[in-house]
Amino acid sequence: MYLDQEVMSCMSMRITKEIRILRKDMKHIIIITGAGKGIGKAVAIDFAKASKREPDFEPHLILVSRTLGDLETVATQCRSCGATAEVFQADIANMSQIDQLVSGTLERHGAIDCLINNAGVGRFKPFTEVTEEDYEYTMATNLKGTFFLTQKVFPVMEKKRSGHIFFITSIAAETAFKSSSLYSMSKFGQKGFLEAIRLYAKSCNVRITNVMPGAVHTPMWGEVPDEMKAVMMIPEDISSPLVNAYLLPQRTSVEELVLRPVSGDLNE
Repeated sequence: MYLDQEVMSCMSMRITKEIRILRKDMKHIIIITGAGKGIGKAVAIDFAKASKREPDFEPHLILVSRTLGDLETVATQCRSCGATAEVFQADIANMSQIDQLVSGTLERHGAIDCLINNAGVGRFKPFTEVTEEDYEYTMATNLKGTFFLTQKVFPVMEKKRSGHIFFITSIAAETAFKSSSLYSMSKFGQKGFLEAIRLYAKSCNVRITNVMPGAVHTPMWGEVPDEMKAVMMIPEDISSPLVNAYLLPQRTSVEELVLRPVSGDLNE
């Protein structure tokens, strides 16, 4: 049986179109907040590396942070691993910047497949020394920003009945420390919020994961003595299991990841 050139051309065009549709489906639009440093940076790079070992995984990373220079550096590293990446300078404590992030992503890509709620701040001091400015600064990012960014992203995932939202909380979401009263308060709040969101998510096939790290050597800690640094985790210890949780089949949800230094918690 022989096919004439016109029929073969039509078949070729149809196959090409199907491949393009498949490739579009394989692209994953991933927003990572706090992506310029620490855990957020490690998550971005690990997602990019996964594109090399997972043939059906094409991450498009939207890297978000307040500091543009940090983002450009991370984006370059991600692109060198074969992933596509764009940067978005924003402070998630600013409502208008949250709006711009979500609306701009949807205008350019039409979807959001994954949100990594990683941006967070901390002021660590005795309870009696916490100021109103400390309170407003911490809660604006850790609670307000996380809440409203998730609120705007969730309906997108709910509508298409797929997606994954990660919250990088902390062991401080369950265990209080004397110098972390304000930080723990914000992280307890994040944990309560994500558990409420999970009640909505189960009915629309959206996965919610609470990532609870112990002491990780990141810029938030400032200067750290060598003996303390020696027992702390590094950001890649957190990012690797997070990316693996995302790459599991959609039918499977890792609800909680708790990661601690082998030696236990650092109490101050």
